[in-house]
Amino acid sequence: MYAEDQLLPLSGLQHLEFCERQWALIHIEQQWAENRLTAEGRLLHETAHAAGAESRPGVTICRGLSLRSLRLGLVGQADVVEFHAKQPFPVEYKRGKPKSANCDRIQLCAQALCLEEMLGCAIPGGALFYGVTRRRLDVGFDTPLRADVERMAVRMHDLYEAGKTPMAKEEPKCGNCSLLEICMPGKDRSVSRYLRASIKGALEETTE
Repeated sequence: MYAEDQLLPLSGLQHLEFCERQWALIHIEQQWAENRLTAEGRLLHETAHAAGAESRPGVTICRGLSLRSLRLGLVGQADVVEFHAKQPFPVEYKRGKPKSANCDRIQLCAQALCLEEMLGCAIPGGALFYGVTRRRLDVGFDTPLRADVERMAVRMHDLYEAGKTPMAKEEPKCGNCSLLEICMPGKDRSVSRYLRASIKGALEETTE
């Protein structure tokens, strides 16, 4: 169990799964830079939180609900939690479209684990809403996904305690990171070079 002053931002799990260096730049070095993608994402979250609570037949909708888990050492906020006959159903809003990576599902599942601890109930699933597709993607909180959340929470606390930022490693995904110039300043990032790296990364994924 963690103390209140040891809790780390739940949203950091997504940063950590995407890139440990990105997580460290944000959460250890307190650096941030915004680009179009992060700005659109921030506005989407602000819109999701702003509407407040409402009730419809069979469901109560809470927005911007505060979350915490002393067991995992996490604190954060849910975009939306729907209560269907008192059964919580978390919904996380994302600006883009569904990803092959697990980072969005890990963040959503972490919200569910916080709610389970806070409310003393079991939450079998939730959903990710993507702004590009304007659709929900249902996510089941199975044993492997829960284990990933717990592993990432431990890893995040270990890195925070160590207080060291991992070395930079350029990958195709770096092109969409708002911290690119902070992370690797002054590197040659021509379009053709980036495209070659992206194609190489895609080919590697298809052969895994």
